[in-house]
Amino acid sequence: MSKIVQLFVRTPAGSVLSDNQHLDITCLKSGPLGGDAQIGAMIAERHLDALFFFIDPLSAMPHDVDVKSLLRIATLYNTILAINEATASRIIAQFHREV
Repeated sequence: MSKIVQLFVRTPAGSVLSDNQHLDITCLKSGPLGGDAQIGAMIAERHLDALFFFIDPLSAMPHDVDVKSLLRIATLYNTILAINEATASRIIAQFHREV
């Protein structure tokens, strides 16, 4: 039995991914326009199995407070969380083994 995977991505990254990878992606708002809050609500309602949220540690984020809030809610709800490629790769590999 295969597991259905739904991808939720903030714009503009979601637009780039769906255009180039032919993936079935639901685009949410960009972070500063409420996308982080949308993802946080999905976590609180238990609609996400995992959160992949890549952060550039060398760049300032204009919506830093929103990002911190999102990471806080992911931690509070014990959501599987990847903020770098190494962790994301291991999580994907584990999901793949479970299918």
